[in-house]
Amino acid sequence: LIIIKALKNEKLPIYGDGKNVRDWIYVKDHCTAIDLILHKGKIGEVYNVGGNSEKNNLEVVKTILNILGKSEKLIEFVPDRLGHDRRYAINNHKIESELGFKRDVTFEQGIEKTINWFLHNEKWWKECLCKEQIK
Repeated sequence: LIIIKALKNEKLPIYGDGKNVRDWIYVKDHCTAIDLILHKGKIGEVYNVGGNSEKNNLEVVKTILNILGKSEKLIEFVPDRLGHDRRYAINNHKIESELGFKRDVTFEQGIEKTINWFLHNEKWWKECLCKEQIK
């Protein structure tokens, strides 16, 4: 949503002060982890999947704007949701030590690949937006 709004020069809504922290992982690395769990994981076990790339929301949005050459003036702070978690912490030691999972793509590489996907697939996401507006 943030990438699309930035491409359209629309305001980018950021909850609260933007300091909510999440662990980021590139989609292909996440899919690799799921495949690894399906094929090598133990039935009934829980495996947390993380990218060891904690960033707060404001850092992520500023990174996107910087890559796209857009102004930070697009950022608009909006009231935070009640009960919104400040941080989601992922301990992925188990999947690394037991199944040998390691991400291949850093946050910086992944966000660039993601942005490039949106730049090269504009027709696809614009059609999705149109279908969503019809509902």
